[in-house]
Amino acid sequence: MSANLSLRALLRDTALASADAKVLMAYVLEKHYQLPRSALLSRDELELNDNALEDWKKLESKRLQGEPVAYLIGKRGFHNIELYVAPGVLIPRPETELLVEIGLQEIKRLNTPVNILDLGTGSGAIALAIASDASQAIVTATDQSTEALEIAKTNAKQLKITDRVQFFQGSWYEALETGASFDVILSNPPYIASQDSHLNQGDLRFEPLSALTDHGTGLSCLESIISGARLHLNPNGLIAVEHGFDQSEAVVSLMKLAGLRDIQTHVDLGGHYRIASGRK
Repeated sequence: MSANLSLRALLRDTALASADAKVLMAYVLEKHYQLPRSALLSRDELELNDNALEDWKKLESKRLQGEPVAYLIGKRGFHNIELYVAPGVLIPRPETELLVEIGLQEIKRLNTPVNILDLGTGSGAIALAIASDASQAIVTATDQSTEALEIAKTNAKQLKITDRVQFFQGSWYEALETGASFDVILSNPPYIASQDSHLNQGDLRFEPLSALTDHGTGLSCLESIISGARLHLNPNGLIAVEHGFDQSEAVVSLMKLAGLRDIQTHVDLGGHYRIASGRK
């Protein structure tokens, strides 16, 4: 028995960041041995068999080349749910959970069946997190990408909430039926400017470009969503959008221009202004 193939040795000797290595190894253990993540500690002397070792080496190599962990294991935790993710959708980020919280607060405040719209749903993260948390929410989710919608529908099935979320394909409000209106509109649109160097760094290099940037200043999608909101919000309805760390002022201006009131800015866990909200 060679000690260099034990979990302990493999995790010690890898060039991966410790957190990434543990997530990937836990995935290998679950797939090949049906073992829980706790086995990383309780069974750290376990030696991987040939198939499991080959899998680990492949995952390690792909991650070292920069591929996102979420794509490698095909899932990502978000709010209170786990989502299937693949290269056709943006990987849900912790800061976007703030949008979910704002939506859930409004549902609680209204205390009646509430119509929610999630524009540019991607993996379905916002729509499905709300639907799974609030049974009184009637959720509509749109996306221009048919590939993204397929992934979102798969997630709705896995979470067993297909009856509470409707999906429509199309660009922003164009995806909706005529006259559709909502109590709450939420969106995390592409807001990175096309020249931003972050697009060539880290996980972003592997994510769909159309979900990250508007191929312009980063404000055009936000402008479309905010300017069209009044036509699709019920009286006193709330819109909340995620934006870049340096776009708060510009987004607040767009909301004022669109005639929204009670405009508020919301700070993410990193201390950045990340979401702006307003009412009809």
